[in-house]
Amino acid sequence: MKGFSSLGHVALKVKDIERTLDFYTGKLGFAEMLRLNKPDGSLWIVYLRVTDDQYIEVFPGAVGERAPGWDAIGVNHFCLCVDDLDGVLAQMERAGIPLLIGKKMGIDNNYQAWIEDPDGNRIELMQITPSAMQLEAVARLRGQQTVPI
Repeated sequence: MKGFSSLGHVALKVKDIERTLDFYTGKLGFAEMLRLNKPDGSLWIVYLRVTDDQYIEVFPGAVGERAPGWDAIGVNHFCLCVDDLDGVLAQMERAGIPLLIGKKMGIDNNYQAWIEDPDGNRIELMQITPSAMQLEAVARLRGQQTVPI
């Protein structure tokens, strides 16, 4: 199937909207784009800008205390790509954001580190390297697209 152009957003259901917004806007620096309310006037969703066409949607009113663990069925984590992982990690340290897993070279030949938000949603921070397996795979896929079918 053709026609997909990007991953538009990640949606998170959160327990405490103010705590979550403090983390994503106050510490990570994502701008709040807009809020949508339900017909009764209560908050339904907050959009946070990652890029002009990629967002994090935050929905208040989650049940439970933490996101499911590493082995649970469902979304395991989301990844934020960074240009300079060392620089981002230094900013995280200054903001008081603890690392879940420190900087390491991943099996895919990219640098990565891990944090989690206040609800336990895991976030991978990834710096793509020139030897990234993803770049090799994209080049291979693009080459296949030019082969006559």
